[in-house]
Amino acid sequence: MTVVINRPVRTPTPAAPGRRPLGALLRAYVALTKPRIIELLLITTLPVMFLAAGGLPPLWPVVATLTGGMLSAGSANALNCYIDRDIDAKMRRTRRRPLPMVQVSPRETLIFGTVLAVLSTAFLGLALNWLAAGMSVFAILFYVFVYSLLLKRRTSQNVVWGGIAGCMPVMIGWSALTDSLSWTPVVLFLVVFFWTPPHTWTLAMRYRDDYAAANVPMLPVVATERRVAIEVIVYTWVTLACSLALWPVAHTTIFYPIVAALLGVVSLTEAFRLLGRVRAGATGALLKPMRYFHLSNAYLALLFLAVAIDPLLH
Repeated sequence: MTVVINRPVRTPTPAAPGRRPLGALLRAYVALTKPRIIELLLITTLPVMFLAAGGLPPLWPVVATLTGGMLSAGSANALNCYIDRDIDAKMRRTRRRPLPMVQVSPRETLIFGTVLAVLSTAFLGLALNWLAAGMSVFAILFYVFVYSLLLKRRTSQNVVWGGIAGCMPVMIGWSALTDSLSWTPVVLFLVVFFWTPPHTWTLAMRYRDDYAAANVPMLPVVATERRVAIEVIVYTWVTLACSLALWPVAHTTIFYPIVAALLGVVSLTEAFRLLGRVRAGATGALLKPMRYFHLSNAYLALLFLAVAIDPLLH
């Protein structure tokens, strides 16, 4: 296992107590929702609605689903910030978040996250249907209580099972239009489920010392780099298999499986390259785990873009 040397890092200066400018306060509340994560979730929501509609979906359900989804994801992320405020203060990657910087208080964060949860549930239920609202509630509760409170600090399998919450936008997007569920969204749920661990583990390889300092047992903290690289390969293979399963289940055109296969091969190539660098003795920056991480972002976006385009080709 690589020995990581912690370098001195300049600690950010927290905001001074007292009156806070409105603009700065609004930016802090937006930051609590983790907009970049919300973008990733919405990437998986909208294409599923194209698939459910068999083409271009109606405008209002799309707007309502994306609005409710943003509120729901923002709620879960804000409540996660509340729970992880002690961890975030110890990690270079997260120490500039609003709570460690004292830009908002823990109480304000808790109230903010709870209000967003109530608003998202009511909005999805009244504007669309209560099945979609129920899926949203499940995602929030699972992320907060199962992942953040139960799994994250106790097991290296935290992101494997905790990733279930991040798969729920697929189910929400489908049920928002159909008020039902079927095997098609389940297959895409599994794609995101198996995609999540290697995506997160390669990020954790880059920030291994951060997680170790915060006593978070991410797989790269408790396992050798060789084991992590092998698991990245295994999960990438399974992700590819699940993505191809959509072809017969959803009766897509040949366009989708071609794109899915090509994207899967590219991801597998990078996964094997990561293992190759580990076997060659690369450490630290030379290991380049972020190459897989950034590639996995592109993989998910392009795969779901193919999901959206395919119904338009029928």
